[in-house]
Amino acid sequence: MDFQLNDEQRAIRDTAQRFARDKLRPQYQEADKTGSLNRDLVKEMGALGLIGMELPEAHGGMGVDSVTAGVVINEIAYGDFVMSYVQLVGGLLGNILAQYGNPDLANEWGSKLISGTAIIGLGLTEPRGGSDVANMVMTARRSGNGYVLSGEKTSMSFSVEADVALIFARTGTPEQGARGVSGFLVDLNQKGVTRTRFDDFGTKAVARGSVFFDDVFVPPECLLGEEGQGFTQIMSGFDYSRALIALECHGAARASLDETWQYVQEREAFGAQIAQYQGVTFPLAEAETQLTMLRLLAFNTLSLRDSGKPHTAEAAMCKWYAPKICVDIIHQCLLTHGHYGYTMNLPHQQRLRDVMGLEIGDGTAQIQKLVIAREKVGRMAVQYSKEARNYVRDQKADAKS
Repeated sequence: MDFQLNDEQRAIRDTAQRFARDKLRPQYQEADKTGSLNRDLVKEMGALGLIGMELPEAHGGMGVDSVTAGVVINEIAYGDFVMSYVQLVGGLLGNILAQYGNPDLANEWGSKLISGTAIIGLGLTEPRGGSDVANMVMTARRSGNGYVLSGEKTSMSFSVEADVALIFARTGTPEQGARGVSGFLVDLNQKGVTRTRFDDFGTKAVARGSVFFDDVFVPPECLLGEEGQGFTQIMSGFDYSRALIALECHGAARASLDETWQYVQEREAFGAQIAQYQGVTFPLAEAETQLTMLRLLAFNTLSLRDSGKPHTAEAAMCKWYAPKICVDIIHQCLLTHGHYGYTMNLPHQQRLRDVMGLEIGDGTAQIQKLVIAREKVGRMAVQYSKEARNYVRDQKADAKS
């Protein structure tokens, strides 16, 4: 494995780094107060070619590899963790749209996504179960030559910001499970769509919330691929997004760690800079080691993807390990800054809150470990989980009786 960047990748990285540190980093905490994205900065980011650059050139992208896209999201997250969500959904959903969408719609919305003039959302999670997406209840029933959507999607990023969304709903019977789920590109600014936003602990500018569909008609060209393919479409994309999430988290933790190394060289206590005390520097040295391992894991996963090799287990490792270890690192950086680190003035508290959200979103640690186990021992791991769920269900029933 050779993760040394070539000249083109270094040029792209340098562009992303300058934009992140000069434009995004100074306003990172401001977006937390306003609770909304700075759409002008999103457009500027698009004008620099920093959104959806991995998408095909036919749709306005640059067709770069996954590793290069990972370099960009890592740099953007260093400056503004929340703004890196634009790269995350751009890569994940843009690829699905390019691969399965109607060519005219894919070109129209792909170009808007890449230019930063439109935000796209993902409607997958439902109130009854986060990770149990195959058992969704939202329906898309046939009506004339199109479909009518009815139901609720929740925990949707950019719930009030998104212009369109990829919405996954049941076109088949509940007994069909995942095979009865289809995907649609839906305009969220139409009659019958109602949006709400949550008062979240972190990532406030992502404006996570619920979107309700009250008999919303979508024409047939909005169907992604064929009926019943929706679950396969989105699950195949998660192996990519989970590696990008690791690099998002890495970027935020890297920023806090860099700031803390600088701080311990300036702060004095007991007549010396606190960098001279091993009790101060050893935790930071451990953090350096952990971030190096995380970066290698994430780029190895993306390299496997670029090579067309299986990387499901590696992606799941990225997803459970990165948010956990980066929350711990940012927490240590906050503590190292002492009483001032506990104030809202410094960005550590915001990075801590923002990164913590990805310990839940896109699949919890427990789900990721189940995926890894399944890759190692096959369906036995899934069967065991079903038996465990049935056991818990029976125990609850016994307790009630």
